[in-house]
Amino acid sequence: MTGIGRVLVIVYAIMALAATGRSFVQIVERFDEAPLAYTLSAISALVYILATLALIFSGSRTWYRIAWITILFELAGVLIVGTLSLVLRELFAHPTVWSWYGVGYVFVPLVLPFFGLWYLITHRPVEPSEATDAAAAAVAP
Repeated sequence: MTGIGRVLVIVYAIMALAATGRSFVQIVERFDEAPLAYTLSAISALVYILATLALIFSGSRTWYRIAWITILFELAGVLIVGTLSLVLRELFAHPTVWSWYGVGYVFVPLVLPFFGLWYLITHRPVEPSEATDAAAAAVAP
């Protein structure tokens, strides 16, 4: 992984740490005030952790698929929670990572999955037979 892939992993790792810290504090200190919102913060933290790991290991077919699933789930989550937080404000009186499309995180949660999907589209894992064929072609006279 080079260049933009490393930057993407770093941003996902930062979001994982931020979401984990936020959800931990929310759940420990005030869970009874907004259980739905704070549970969604914890789910977003798990999604960012898994997406970070999946992107790091996306060279394998299994982790590549996990990355796709995780990032699509992240996109759906931020769009659904973002919309519901605007329409049903009483459900989200307490903010989550994905509330208002991630306004508390400068809209990074809204933009990040699009970059993640772009990266996955442009950096597919190489099949073992493709790598062997490419190496053989490079050596052939």
